[in-house]
Amino acid sequence: MSDKIIHLTDDSFDTDVLKADGLILVDFWAEWCGPCKMIAPILDEIADEYQGKLTVAKLNIDQNPGTAPKYGIRGIPTLLLFKKR
Repeated sequence: MSDKIIHLTDDSFDTDVLKADGLILVDFWAEWCGPCKMIAPILDEIADEYQGKLTVAKLNIDQNPGTAPKYGIRGIPTLLLFKKR
């Protein structure tokens, strides 16, 4: 996994995503999710290629169950792009 990917928690989501400058691509995922594992290498490439333009972040929905429902996440993997207003 790329060292450029941020690992989020329910507690860090506001600071690391909602209050962060620039574009943040958040991957809502779980360890048991096969498709999540399939897209992980692609997200690593995106994090490396777009460093400085886009931040890639991951939120494990099993370990952090509070955030996904706030954004209507009902299936994974789900990718959402955030930009501070």
